[in-house]
Amino acid sequence: MIASMTGFARQPMTLDQGVYDWELKSVNHRYLELRIHLPEALRALEPEVRNRLKKRLSRGKIDVALRDRGQAGGSPTAFDVDRVQSLIQATESIADMMKHDASVSPLDILAWPGVLEGARIDADHLATPILAGLDTAIDALVAMREAEGQELANGLRERLEAVAGQVGFIRERREPMLTEQRERTLARINELDLSLDPKRLEQEVALLAQRLDIAEELDRIDGHIKAVREILDNDGPSGRRLDFLMQEFNRETNTLASKSHDLEITRATVEMKVLIEQMREQVQNLE
Repeated sequence: MIASMTGFARQPMTLDQGVYDWELKSVNHRYLELRIHLPEALRALEPEVRNRLKKRLSRGKIDVALRDRGQAGGSPTAFDVDRVQSLIQATESIADMMKHDASVSPLDILAWPGVLEGARIDADHLATPILAGLDTAIDALVAMREAEGQELANGLRERLEAVAGQVGFIRERREPMLTEQRERTLARINELDLSLDPKRLEQEVALLAQRLDIAEELDRIDGHIKAVREILDNDGPSGRRLDFLMQEFNRETNTLASKSHDLEITRATVEMKVLIEQMREQVQNLE
């Protein structure tokens, strides 16, 4: 399914050893870039977290954070007495060296890492539920990216049909444009009253018409339209392929504009450029 690269998911978990939240944020990026933030006690889970994200996502800058919200049943009452005594002694020694010391409150001591007994967790015991919560969060992120991707795909289809309509108009205008160009060229030569070999003149006019003909460009644009439709109807990452096709659209449309000496075709190519630019901007958001 077509997916966007932007999304957000949060998965709260109430476990025996505390309350945790997975938070995943995804934005556009050329490749897959993972920035993972885990509590120190669970840092060993990072390789597995990274592996699970890579299996589900192929592009985007993903910020992944596991937040420790504390104890499930309220504030812990037990604390590390030895650590607290060491901290108090250290603060008293520092205070003796300072002319204007600031008092340290009990809350300051409790906030020190490792003081509260609740800060000590069994990483092995937590690994399974923590990773299960990650999988749920990834599911939610993927679902949001796919929903947004479908909206973008619908917008692309609408603009693609508008481009196809302009191509159809230009194709209908092609023969009259070539005929008018041929008549104008012959009229100018007649005004100059030159004595030219009729066969040679006809050859030169035919070569000019060939240089101005836009049939090949129209055929290639039709091919690009078909390719985009096929990509939008298929599953899997599509952003890079669509971005390449947008470049090809631009190249062929610029050639159309440079070859055309017809006001109506020029207006149509300008409208095509606007539509292609709008599609290019949408494609930048796709995975």
